[in-house]
Amino acid sequence: MQLTVVGSGDAFGSGGRLQTSYHVQRAAGDFLIDCGATTLIGMQKLGLDPDRVGTIFISHLHGDHFAGLIWWLLHAHYVTGRTAPLTIVGPAGIEQRFATAAEALFPNSTKVDRRFEMTFFEHAAGVPATFGDVTVTPFEVQHPSGATPYALRLECAGKVITFSGDTKWVENLLPAANGADLFIAECFGFLTPTGHHMCWRDIESHLDQLAAKRLMLTHMGPDMLANRAAVRDPRVLLAEDGLRVSV
Repeated sequence: MQLTVVGSGDAFGSGGRLQTSYHVQRAAGDFLIDCGATTLIGMQKLGLDPDRVGTIFISHLHGDHFAGLIWWLLHAHYVTGRTAPLTIVGPAGIEQRFATAAEALFPNSTKVDRRFEMTFFEHAAGVPATFGDVTVTPFEVQHPSGATPYALRLECAGKVITFSGDTKWVENLLPAANGADLFIAECFGFLTPTGHHMCWRDIESHLDQLAAKRLMLTHMGPDMLANRAAVRDPRVLLAEDGLRVSV
């Protein structure tokens, strides 16, 4: 399967990057990991078809990670005429948060008579849940967002992709990333953690413990972007919008 970085930026678009979203393409059907507000823009630039995406997995309820669902709904209804069902999997309260945000931005948008079914499911920490042939296991992390935030471990077709979500360093990242074919890790800072985010020093000091086959740094803020040339470990990739990786 192929993972495409639709958006690798932080909430503020540092470096001109789009907000968080990762598209996974495979014969059995595509899925998305997070859906920041700029996701449709990025997918259209990359020639990715949103109607092929059957499931969207959301790590936490900050707008740069889930707000793209609002434009996704409108685009599916008014532009593509989507008929295929869409499954959204996220933290507790995601359906209400989505509805509140959608109604604030586009009044009555959740009341349109859609041609497709849009179903919401909630993560339960540490409990695997299967959607089609994709099994997601959420691991609780630390990033205040009005609902429990998670790192997501996704398994399908014998492959494992783990996404840290946004978080300060927590020990739960170790079992989440263990043995993953690709671990996508947020890395907002270079040497100094900022708020509830990781920095390169956090990740570098735990590389062996994480035990992932490959690691991709993403969600980089200005300081990390300015120092990314200092990352020389051959196990580590640096995310860029549009980057495609075989998993």
